[in-house]
Amino acid sequence: MKRILIVDDEPDLCEILRINLEAEGYETEVAHSATEALGKDVERCNLAVLDVMMPGMSGFEMAERMRTTGIDVPIIFLTAKDREDDKLQGFALGADDYVSKPFSVRELMARVKAVLSRATTANDEVTEHLAYEGLTIDMAQMKATVDGEGLNLTKTELELLRLFLSHRGQVFSRQQLLSEVWPSDVVVTDRTVDVNITRLRKKLGHYGQYIATRQGYGYVFE
Repeated sequence: MKRILIVDDEPDLCEILRINLEAEGYETEVAHSATEALGKDVERCNLAVLDVMMPGMSGFEMAERMRTTGIDVPIIFLTAKDREDDKLQGFALGADDYVSKPFSVRELMARVKAVLSRATTANDEVTEHLAYEGLTIDMAQMKATVDGEGLNLTKTELELLRLFLSHRGQVFSRQQLLSEVWPSDVVVTDRTVDVNITRLRKKLGHYGQYIATRQGYGYVFE
């Protein structure tokens, strides 16, 4: 599950963003100042939504500290400023997007999804080859092998396996798997997930046992 850090000195706005982001299936961390935010495990987050104008340390200063300490988390700046030089400063600090206040929550949700999608694509390009013991995936060739022997996986099964190997130990709900693997314009049910998981387990042989069911939660590769 993607984790998003929200940093803004307006508690009401933080709560609105938290509720809407969690409704979209994201985990959230909330901080009401840059100092508080930097005290959290920022590196574990997949995206930071930073207000620029905050008392004490500004969002720009926080972003600069993140970058100078090697924290390369994508950033969306929130600000009442909309001058060109302010935006240029934000992008120079490594911002991935810039949203001027007031903004619609729907617009921000769309921008969050777009930034996360770009970041995921970039990460996928780096991790085209995944492996766990004798189980391997070569995403460049779109194939998986078990102990050197090729597997006849469908596209959906291969995408499920890639997701599990990329996030070993993370529990995915059926809804998360549907969102991550199946196209948004395809109508499928939770039962579809169960059927595909069962088929994948069989094809993986003895490695199938590592895809465990968490009753009431979903599935995990452990």
